[in-house]
Amino acid sequence: MGLKERREREKEARKGQILTAARSLLFKKGIQAISINQIARKAELGVGTIYFYYQSKEEIFYWLQEEGLDILFKTIDAIGREAIQPDEKLRRTGRAYLQFSDEHKDYFDIINYFLATPTVILGAEMKQRIDRKGGRILELIEGFIRDGIENGRFRSVDSKKYAVMFWGALHGLTQFKKLEDTVLEGEEHRRIFDYAVEQLIEGLKI
Repeated sequence: MGLKERREREKEARKGQILTAARSLLFKKGIQAISINQIARKAELGVGTIYFYYQSKEEIFYWLQEEGLDILFKTIDAIGREAIQPDEKLRRTGRAYLQFSDEHKDYFDIINYFLATPTVILGAEMKQRIDRKGGRILELIEGFIRDGIENGRFRSVDSKKYAVMFWGALHGLTQFKKLEDTVLEGEEHRRIFDYAVEQLIEGLKI
């Protein structure tokens, strides 16, 4: 192994060490409670070393956001491979998204953190990379809708726009779980979520 290759491997290993530390803290403390200093201590590295590889805490979480989007993509992709009708694929996608927010709450919080930020925190290249990851999920949902139109199960709609609306509704509805003890007092969030998903699917049917 040449010197250049060895240095590149060492660099990737160090970046992985930092992400592992950040991931561990994320799962214990949540995104808002973590600082670069904490990540440095957990990784047993100097703060300067962290900044050598990542320009900010947000950049570290951008990479962790990728991990979360990959998990979500694999889950929905598996649904798409099942021999079931398109409406059932959408229904299961809705359930999978809600389950993802429960079982992978920290990844969901990272995704929500960046979606809720009105400005681009990092450069366009990193944003485009993340957008492509999200775009793969959107394409799966769009494909379910398009398949339903093609086999005569759904009415003709703009499948991409409907997919955006569907995913946006899932995300917004998931957030309402926080309101179970206030605005939604006396209502079960899961029942409201399932009802809304069903209405979106019914809106597609002929």
